[in-house]
Amino acid sequence: MDAPNGSQDTEQTLDSQVKAFFDSAPPLQNRNDIIQKLNHFIQLNSLSSENGIGKRIVCVTSGGTTAPLEQRCVRYVDNFSSGHRGATSTEYLFLHLLLFLFLSMKLFLGYLFGDLLEGNEYNVADCVECRYFLKAGYAVIFLYRRGSFQPFCRSLPDDPLLDCFEATEGLNIQVGEAYSKAVKTAIVDHHAAVNSGLLLKLPFSTIFEYLQMLQIISKPMKDIGPRAMFFLAAAVSDFYVPWKDMVEHKIQSGSHILDVKLVQVPKMLSVLRKDWAPVAFCISFKLETDSNILIKKARGALEKYNMHAVVANELSTRKEQVVVVTIDDKITVQRDKSKADDDVENPLIKLLSQRHSAYIEDSKRMR
Repeated sequence: MDAPNGSQDTEQTLDSQVKAFFDSAPPLQNRNDIIQKLNHFIQLNSLSSENGIGKRIVCVTSGGTTAPLEQRCVRYVDNFSSGHRGATSTEYLFLHLLLFLFLSMKLFLGYLFGDLLEGNEYNVADCVECRYFLKAGYAVIFLYRRGSFQPFCRSLPDDPLLDCFEATEGLNIQVGEAYSKAVKTAIVDHHAAVNSGLLLKLPFSTIFEYLQMLQIISKPMKDIGPRAMFFLAAAVSDFYVPWKDMVEHKIQSGSHILDVKLVQVPKMLSVLRKDWAPVAFCISFKLETDSNILIKKARGALEKYNMHAVVANELSTRKEQVVVVTIDDKITVQRDKSKADDDVENPLIKLLSQRHSAYIEDSKRMR
């Protein structure tokens, strides 16, 4: 009898690891509520628009997962991530689209009423710059770590509640003058995104919550085919303690040695690409501290997990530049240093949305 195929053995091993992970994971709190919100959001944004095509929907993951060491968790292993990349990328997905809608409305009103509207000045070049975001029309599922960086908060201090507000007479408070513009902009942009049905925020803390929620999100995203994108910027735990192997209560500190057995987290990127959402456009991230191995590692992830692109970033320069690695390209993306408030995520989102557009067109031709 022929020896079993090596790739089949690997797939079977991964499938068993995935099954073991989800079978042993604690039940996700508010699971039904999450599914209801998610289905409503995707249904809303999948309805045909004026051009007969539903919006593109992207799942942006952001922040680091924790691996608890106790069931009633006090101690845990954490993954480094501020969530800045995911939150800022989410913001750029909206700001360009909202700016386009705002300018389009001004153009429309100017056409109808002409000189009757005072101060109705607009720059057509701004509309042209934003036009591709109207084509993209992304709605965003923001899967984020509780307490991590949030969209529309780039201009706010680290502790906005205490730094931006000041007490007045009685029980009243007000925004300090120095932060009034930044706070107003953050609030207006955030509510515009949520109220327009373009932003759904879903928080996680543990590796168990994150992977269960990613699986839940993937199922309805599978139905929208190539219009779905996964922007996987979260820093996901590589190792965890299986729930059944954890102690229930806090680990006591009497011993000089803490012996904890960690198990490797199944490589869910492979499962996402193969089973959960095989037609979605998928982008993962590779962070290293050694620039000499960064591109090699990114190419390895690209091939191993069958990603459409891997964003390679070196720890010390990650806010200045990244390298987008694809099957036939290596593109360095840098922030515009002539603009003090520009971020590397701005050109990064433009590039990736263009690549997503090309992917959708290729998918149409292959039908």
